[in-house]
Amino acid sequence: MKKFAIIVAGGSGTRMGAPMPKQYLEIGGKPILMHTLERFFVAVPDSELLLVIPKNDFSLWENLCVQYDFQVKHKLIAGGNSRFQSVKNGLNSINGEDGLVAIHDGVRPFVEIDVIVNSFEEAAVRGSAVAVVALKDSIRKLTDDGKSVYQERQYFRLVQTPQTFQLKKIQKAFDVSELHTFTDDATVYEHQGWQVSLIAGNLQNIKITTPEDMEYAEYLLSK
Repeated sequence: MKKFAIIVAGGSGTRMGAPMPKQYLEIGGKPILMHTLERFFVAVPDSELLLVIPKNDFSLWENLCVQYDFQVKHKLIAGGNSRFQSVKNGLNSINGEDGLVAIHDGVRPFVEIDVIVNSFEEAAVRGSAVAVVALKDSIRKLTDDGKSVYQERQYFRLVQTPQTFQLKKIQKAFDVSELHTFTDDATVYEHQGWQVSLIAGNLQNIKITTPEDMEYAEYLLSK
């Protein structure tokens, strides 16, 4: 089956407090996005990589590719006003194909190769494959009356990306109006009444959002 990877990076990076969106900031000698694209290229060399960024950032990204001599082949797709719309634009750019598609946050450059490969294998069989990790800490649920209630953490998982799907099914799932309950691609898929299949992610697969995340990213690269 033909494989695609949609790398979504439409954020403005306001929480980072940097002069440019976080996806273009440098770690380990090159922008975060380049690390992410390289992970997918190494994991699935025959996949088609689709990078979804704001249309206004196209020239910035092209200049960065020249500056860093970035050679990983990919196609640029204009993002939308929300993550849902950006993913939808990426899916709509794939015409008349049958296959599998991984959807991944551009600012998660530390996803393990095995997680990416496993996501495609699982999605081919089950229709979907969503990377998750178990909780380490105890958790409590806040109630409407201001109290808190203990929750059994073994019944919960932290959701990551990639979230990989059979292409035609996820395209059908995204052919709807956006709802506030769509917090990720899995919830869009689930809205069709389909069961989401979970796979093991990796703890280092952080979403770089704050300056503290940048410091941790540099530490991970140093290892």
